[in-house]
Amino acid sequence: MKPTILAAILLTGSSTTALAQTDDRLAGVADFFAAADIVAGPELVNCTLSQGERTACFSITLAADPHTYTPGPWCPPHIDDGPEAGGIRFLDGETVDVDGNFITRLAEIYGDINWQLYDPETGDIRYTGTLEECEAAARPDVDPAYQNYCVQCLSETLPETAVVTYVVPFEPVAATDVARTSENGSGVAYNGVRLDGPAPVDAILGAYTIAPFDDCGGHVNPHVGYHYHAVTDCLNDAPGTAEMGDHGAQIGIAMDGQAILPHLMADGSDPADLDQCNGHAGEDSTYHYHVGEAGSNAILGCLTAQTGCTLEGEGGTCNASARRPRP
Repeated sequence: MKPTILAAILLTGSSTTALAQTDDRLAGVADFFAAADIVAGPELVNCTLSQGERTACFSITLAADPHTYTPGPWCPPHIDDGPEAGGIRFLDGETVDVDGNFITRLAEIYGDINWQLYDPETGDIRYTGTLEECEAAARPDVDPAYQNYCVQCLSETLPETAVVTYVVPFEPVAATDVARTSENGSGVAYNGVRLDGPAPVDAILGAYTIAPFDDCGGHVNPHVGYHYHAVTDCLNDAPGTAEMGDHGAQIGIAMDGQAILPHLMADGSDPADLDQCNGHAGEDSTYHYHVGEAGSNAILGCLTAQTGCTLEGEGGTCNASARRPRP
């Protein structure tokens, strides 16, 4: 495919004016992530998007640290604990508190007497606390030793702070079909935390485990660290420069380069005419997304344009077309 103008500039080093404009756009990206822990970048890079388009992207490496709050808690230690001791999870399209009472009602909620996450004599809830326990219980094929556990991974147990490199097109590139957000996430929030795709709820429940999110909709895994599966009011303080009129303030950048906004409009009403990916055009005809309801397990339903890459660690080359769909 023929590279775009920006990609051609990157390859040839031509057009002083265009390069100056690109510097301005990189500065804009840095401003948007001013509240994040930037490890490297943003910088201009060549990239190959999900359907093979070669174009220019920005690359930025971010640590999974929200700064403005301390992630957690997730698992309540005892069945007498209230909502303040635990997080939330999805149930019937809504979020519910994972408190001690919720843990005692799992067999009733899911209609299966095999649920038993606590010691009936002491009321103590079984939960993972070490990195080894997290790795055994948070993988798709849960270690049988950790069935009937509340699963939480703690950032402080990771060998080092998890960082992720996001490679995102400057300009959205049309796609012939929508992309699943399970491939490399929905995008990244202004605080540097990954906005992920759907949580694998069926696999989690199938092993009689509960993997709660904190009240901000996030939890930790050993690969990308802290990340979101739901957007709550914790992202309400978006940068003032990110205001998009009646649609609210931009809270994130999608992996196809388009803006991500809150679930509701600025006046608290529901956005109208959303497509299957939770997107629509604003007053200026600029397409953008609105996140799904917190309990929907879909920050975005899908992505409408070709996507860039999320790369574990710092740096790396983005060829999103080389990925193969997950089973």
